Amino acid sequence: MTRNAPTGPPGMSEEDILQAMRDMHGYVDVTPGDFREIYELAYAHARDRLARTTTAREIMTSPVHCLGLDMAASEAARFLAGRGVTGAPVLDGRGVVCGVVSEKDFLRRMGARGAPSLLGIVSRCLGTPGCLVTDLRGLTVAEFMTAPAVTATADITAEDISSLFMEKSINRLPICDADGRPLGIVTRTDLVRALQGQR
Repeated sequence: MTRNAPTGPPGMSEEDILQAMRDMHGYVDVTPGDFREIYELAYAHARDRLARTTTAREIMTSPVHCLGLDMAASEAARFLAGRGVTGAPVLDGRGVVCGVVSEKDFLRRMGARGAPSLLGIVSRCLGTPGCLVTDLRGLTVAEFMTAPAVTATADITAEDISSLFMEKSINRLPICDADGRPLGIVTRTDLVRALQGQR
C-alpha cells in the first residue's frame, strides 16, 4: 500500500494499534502497519467529508458580539476584553455588518508593522517614551476597523470557510443573512473543532 495519507491523532503508536487488534478477540489478517494506514486513510476521508458537508449554520457561534461604528476605541477594547474575544463585526446604523475589528487592527493602528503581535508592541513601548496605546485615544471604531468585512451566508461549507481564512488571512468570519445582518460568527477554533468531529 502507498503511504500518502495525512496522519491520524497524534500520539497513536503501532503498539497501541497492535493492542487494539488483540482486543478484538478474533482473527485479523492485517499487520499493525496496514491497520494504521487504513485508520489514517479513514480519518482523512472523514475529515474531508466533514469539510465538504458541514456548514457554517452548524458550527457558528450565535448570537455574535458586535461593535458599533461610533463606539470609541477604548470602549471597543473593553467590550472585547470583557467577553474574552479577540475580534468582532462592526454594525452600521441599520444593523448591517460593515467592518471587523480585531487585535490586529489595534496593533496596526499602534504602529506595529508586518505581522503585528502584542509582544512587538510591548517591545516598542518599553523602548520609547510614552506608550503607543495613547495614539488610540479619541478614535472611533470606524477609524481603524478593517472594511469592507469579509462575510458569508450560513450555507457556506467548512471547506470554503477554510479557503477564505487562508486567502484573506483572517481568523473569523461573520455569518450574515441576505440583508447583511449578523446571524453568528465562525472562528478558526470553531473550524478546527468541526473538522475533528467536535461540535
